[in-house]
Amino acid sequence: MKEALNLQTLKSNAKKKLNGYCRVCPVCDGRACAGEVPGVGGTGTGSSFMENVRALSAVKINLSAIHGETSPNTTISFFGQHLKTPIMAAPMVNYQINTGGGLAENEAAEAIMSGTHFAGSLAWVGDPVDEEMYSQWLEAMNRVGRGVVIIKPRLNQDSILEAFDKAQQNGAVAVGLDVDGAGLITMKLKGQPVGPKTVRQLMELSQSTKLPFIVKGIMTVQDAVKCAEAGVDCIVVSNHGGRVLDHTCGTADALSDIAKELKGRVTILVDGGIRSGTDVLKMLALGADGVLIGRPLIVAGYGGNAEGVEFLINKYTEELYASMILTGCANLQQIDGRILSRKF
Repeated sequence: MKEALNLQTLKSNAKKKLNGYCRVCPVCDGRACAGEVPGVGGTGTGSSFMENVRALSAVKINLSAIHGETSPNTTISFFGQHLKTPIMAAPMVNYQINTGGGLAENEAAEAIMSGTHFAGSLAWVGDPVDEEMYSQWLEAMNRVGRGVVIIKPRLNQDSILEAFDKAQQNGAVAVGLDVDGAGLITMKLKGQPVGPKTVRQLMELSQSTKLPFIVKGIMTVQDAVKCAEAGVDCIVVSNHGGRVLDHTCGTADALSDIAKELKGRVTILVDGGIRSGTDVLKMLALGADGVLIGRPLIVAGYGGNAEGVEFLINKYTEELYASMILTGCANLQQIDGRILSRKF
């Protein structure tokens, strides 16, 4: 009989396969892997990665157990998709370079896409410079029937639209750009230069696809407002996991001001430093409609393939459920700043 997965087994299995590319630290906060890019660390001093974890840890919750909410609802509707959880898999690619290739790219794609789908959620597909690698992720998405595709902000708008079309043909329910990848020198070296986008360019892309359009990599109110002006359907508050610019603030710190300005006008997601279902609760209370998980799912995929990814998303969802009971929230819409011990 197959042994049931647990977190300790996942981490132990993953540590062997990752072979030092990720130390699978007891606390995943970026200290041990600072500067390891390529790799799983944060760029430069690693400050931006570490600040994501610190900022979220600083958010405190009011416990409340005098109420009648006994069966919270963790489901969410995301662009026509009914999800069991607000927790989705962040776009992560190039496992050969960043995690040592202990999982081949097609194996990683299958683990993330299928495991997330089995957990009743969505996986997001990143956009590597290698076309074959991109195709492997699209094939995995096609097999599960849905996903989200995020493309690097290439200077050539037509190449972005071609990637959007290919994504739609393979089951994408939404497409977008990770504008925080605008400074990636490796893309230029491979003949695919990237850069920032103007409001007009974002509007052109938004109006050129029939799918919901997402911009990932928003860290200021000003950029968030520009996205709304461009007709963007969804933004992701993100500093690319601390991998592109040193010394940024944490995403939890950026989120609250952005949500105050744009809540209800666009869908707001966030990533960065989320390590439990209680962390998910905090991000929702700060104004997010849903979250993306990155590095923990790398460990889950290495430790247990699709089953490991499904296990971890389910674990975080169960923790969110318990946290909702202990804060008196019947559904995700009721999770707001009132449950926090200080107002943001």
